[in-house]
Amino acid sequence: MADADPAFPTTNAQEVAAKPNTLRRRLLTGIGAAVLIAGVGYGGWYALVGSHYISTDNAYVGADSASVTPMLAAQVTTVAVSDTQQVRKGDMLVQLDDRDARVALAQAEAELAKARRQYGQTSATSAALAAQVQARDADIARARAQLVSAQADYEKARVDLARRQRLAPNGAVSGEELTTAANAFASAKANLDLARAGVAQAASTRGAATGELAANNALISGTNANSAPEVLAAQAKVVAAKLDLERTVIRAPIDGVITRRNVQVGQRVAPGAQLMLIVPVAQLYVDANFKEGQLAKVQVGQPVTLKSDLYGGSVEYHGKVVGLSGGTGSSFALIPAQNATGNWIKVVQRLPVRVALDPRELQAHPLRVGLSMDAEIDISKN
Repeated sequence: MADADPAFPTTNAQEVAAKPNTLRRRLLTGIGAAVLIAGVGYGGWYALVGSHYISTDNAYVGADSASVTPMLAAQVTTVAVSDTQQVRKGDMLVQLDDRDARVALAQAEAELAKARRQYGQTSATSAALAAQVQARDADIARARAQLVSAQADYEKARVDLARRQRLAPNGAVSGEELTTAANAFASAKANLDLARAGVAQAASTRGAATGELAANNALISGTNANSAPEVLAAQAKVVAAKLDLERTVIRAPIDGVITRRNVQVGQRVAPGAQLMLIVPVAQLYVDANFKEGQLAKVQVGQPVTLKSDLYGGSVEYHGKVVGLSGGTGSSFALIPAQNATGNWIKVVQRLPVRVALDPRELQAHPLRVGLSMDAEIDISKN
């Protein structure tokens, strides 16, 4: 048999050579179709579902912790709690030395008693001054009676002297008798002047007594032993002293867990010094830092689904958006970023979004401040 001409291959060889090309085309076509279907599927999913949610893993648990500080300077006698201890509102945390406060309270109470006694003395003084005014009225009446008597004596002495002076030229009255009448007249006139001065003095004395009575009455007018200004001031000092005594026992202002305790027995503390923090673990929230391009449709009240790195994906928390921060994190940095030279590369900024958590879920699965969270907001809900 003659060999086949290599320039003219047989039909079988052509078919064998065409098969890899067909398979390649089919494979590429399948891959393209799969990619197209996946793209269409993702586009449909994003349009129907994905576009309704925004998410971030840049979220952290926070809390409005209570700082425990003393209100007065004193030495610490007892520290009743330690770090990580759970406390309830009103529980005693620290006891300060209360001896100085007790002394101050005793002094304030003594001042209050003194003020009330002084008010009583002032009231009694008013009664005494009123009696003095009445006595001065009697003095005036007596002085006026003496004046009337002195005037009568003066008129009698004047008439007697005038009669004797008329008879003296005829020798009917002796010189001695005339002298006696003149002396009697002078004495009567002096007594009249004295009586008039007595009336004026009695009136002046009554005026002074009336003024003292008015001044004393002004101190107690419209008041009693409990409403007098001096008594009220002393009562305020007693209240302040009682507050200082109560403040020697420092109590928990909220429910929570003790952290950062830095006070020891025997230490002298100053007002405002931080002794410890109380973290309200039942009232935690999450600050989720979303990119600025994600926030166009975020509104207060939208539901949020969260997961914690502590428990993994098996535990979900549900909350809602309660507010957006007034500025980005970088804008409130200690040294904010500046670009005065114009050599600037745009960096996407993040804005904290405050998310409130369900207290029942927190109770079932407790969290702690600073833990990482994944947050997803349903922006389709308004």
